Amino acid sequence: MRSRRSKGKLLRLLCDYGIITIAMLLGVVGLNLFLLPNEITTGGIIGVASIVYWGMGIPVQETFFVINALLLVVALKVLGWHFCAKTIYGVVVFTFASTVLQNIMPHNLHLLADQKFMACMVGGVFLGTSIGLGLSSGGSTGGSDVIASMVHKYRDVSLGHIILFCDLTIITSSYVVLRDWEKVLYGYVLLFVISFVVDHLLNSLRQSVQFFIISDKYQEIGEAINQIADRGCSMLNGSGFYTKKDIKVIFCIAKKSESNFIFELIDEIDPNAFVAQSAVVGVYGQGFDHVKTHHKNNLKELREKMGVNKE
Repeated sequence: MRSRRSKGKLLRLLCDYGIITIAMLLGVVGLNLFLLPNEITTGGIIGVASIVYWGMGIPVQETFFVINALLLVVALKVLGWHFCAKTIYGVVVFTFASTVLQNIMPHNLHLLADQKFMACMVGGVFLGTSIGLGLSSGGSTGGSDVIASMVHKYRDVSLGHIILFCDLTIITSSYVVLRDWEKVLYGYVLLFVISFVVDHLLNSLRQSVQFFIISDKYQEIGEAINQIADRGCSMLNGSGFYTKKDIKVIFCIAKKSESNFIFELIDEIDPNAFVAQSAVVGVYGQGFDHVKTHHKNNLKELREKMGVNKE
């Protein structure tokens, strides 16, 4: 069972890095094929690097890598190695893939040259998907994503909104180089698309489900969920109304993406087990999100608000 648990963790880790790789490649395609050729500015470090590229001719990936390296030094203290290791990997993949694509791509390649709005939409979907997939796997493309993750760690604020707020100034400043307010407006539209895609993708991927499992082999199923699926579960005492027998009910909450694996474990141990699965709106605690509040009240303040006096 230990071997299977270790194998499961390794597979999940490899899956995370595989998703981050795909995410970075999508971001590279969106930036280099749709946004840079049409001079559409995005936010974050990519936006800063784009402005530097248009103004000074320095390749985007070089500026992107240097600024992210400095930012990640600060992020290490706040987010830890677990997040930053994946982010560093994402930054390296993004930098390398951008260099390769620019070297193999024809210099006159200009997709959707006469359709800037469509280029803005397509590029936004690519970049938004890149950021969303990266964050869902514990990493990011760096830049404003790292800032958003640091703020989101302590405050229950939408990641997409944080990124949107951080990037407005960068897009507005692109006018200094582009000298065209129309292109700046395209940048604002691009930010909205990225923000929408990030929030939609993260909300879809972070859905959780709850299980109620009734089986005579409850001990084996509980141990399998704990040790193989690496999820906590609780044992509830119950009584069958028809059979009048005492029963044990396993209660478990897991990520939606883990539900198929848990079903496989249950089916392998007891194909006749009774399982009820349902979606949950929010889950907070170990292994899930942390409760975040804008202002923490002490007990005295709470009693005063509720009009309760301590006897």
